[in-house]
Amino acid sequence: MELPLKGGCNCRSVRYECDAEPELILNCHCRDCQHLAGAPCTTAVLVPEDKLHIEGELSCYSVAGDSGGVVHRFFCPKCGTPVAVKPEVFEGLKAVKASSLDENSWVRPAIDIFVKSKQPWIELSGSTQKFMTLPPAE
Repeated sequence: MELPLKGGCNCRSVRYECDAEPELILNCHCRDCQHLAGAPCTTAVLVPEDKLHIEGELSCYSVAGDSGGVVHRFFCPKCGTPVAVKPEVFEGLKAVKASSLDENSWVRPAIDIFVKSKQPWIELSGSTQKFMTLPPAE
């Protein structure tokens, strides 16, 4: 992994940089993430919110997540690429979608969350911690 982390949307109207290492990398299997990603899960790279600098216009869709907390999802209004997520449960952190990073071969999720709703045909990595919903608060 090389800092700063850089990424953005598919049409390049939205770009971001983060000059801090990720606090956590996770796979989320909640139904909301499945619907919005069009995939069995989404991989999120959580970084300090104050170290993430986003340029370009983003649209936001806010919803009560499977945890009951509000999740703000940011995407490019031109091409629709999901770029960032702000789950209010992760105070001080914002997640960038691993798929939106310019270089993401280094990404290694540490945990899988909401495995209670994972698709039955998905096999989870043996190297991640698994949580039926969210991990316990520290």
